[in-house]
Amino acid sequence: MGRVGASRRAARTAEIRGLSAGRVLALLQRQLYLYRRSLIRSLEIVYWPVMDLLVWGFLSVYVRQLRGGAGAAVAFLLGGMILWDIFFRVQQAISVSFLEDVWSRNLVNVFVSPISTAEFLSATMLLGVMKIVIIGTLLAVLALALYAFNIFHYGLALVPLVLNLIVAAWSMGIITTALILRYGHGAEALAWAIPFLFQPLSAVFYPVAVLPRAIQRIAWLLPTTHAFEGMRTVLTGGPLPWAHVGWAAATNVVLLAIAAAVFARVMTTARELGLLLRTEG
Repeated sequence: MGRVGASRRAARTAEIRGLSAGRVLALLQRQLYLYRRSLIRSLEIVYWPVMDLLVWGFLSVYVRQLRGGAGAAVAFLLGGMILWDIFFRVQQAISVSFLEDVWSRNLVNVFVSPISTAEFLSATMLLGVMKIVIIGTLLAVLALALYAFNIFHYGLALVPLVLNLIVAAWSMGIITTALILRYGHGAEALAWAIPFLFQPLSAVFYPVAVLPRAIQRIAWLLPTTHAFEGMRTVLTGGPLPWAHVGWAAATNVVLLAIAAAVFARVMTTARELGLLLRTEG
């Protein structure tokens, strides 16, 4: 009987540690209920992206009026804004979802349940993808209607670049969440600060060539830089630059591995030192 009980406990432990699609979907449904119950939370999904599009879009129109040859610059600004918002919102889906559990004092309840860390992160990753489907479509339609910029014209050429941005955003979100977990409430601002720390280096609205040479070397280490440089090549009518796609994918593998290692280490430390309770305090 002792051996049978130990075998059952081992099987239960393996099940908990494994990745359960049912638990991932349950966590995702939990997040979706929050949006359904709060109109303000739902409006937040589209409010800031629309505001960004309006500001940058009208600025682009002004640039076009000043110089007749600024059509490419307009495309770079609007395309860069749309792709940057995709990156930013995916990162936010992970870090802010974690913060919402902190603010509602629900973090301990989540992690004392059979839910694994991988399942928790997977649910927030899926939430980010769902958000950008809505946001990306909305921004693309508004850009076409208001500024005659048709990002759909470039079709599948932008898809590999967008996928790289999504993976980079996942990594940034995981690292941000780890820092908040490790350092508590004082690090909450990192959820918004970290993405914008990388924005100048990623050359979102301008080519890498305008950066100082020393900073260019750092910029090329980021997957986001390759994604935005590739976007500009596509928007000027060139073929998809597979070299940029490959470099972005390679650096994403490294960044995602670092993010996973950092989060695993911080989670182990958090459980040993009781940081989950301290974070909610």
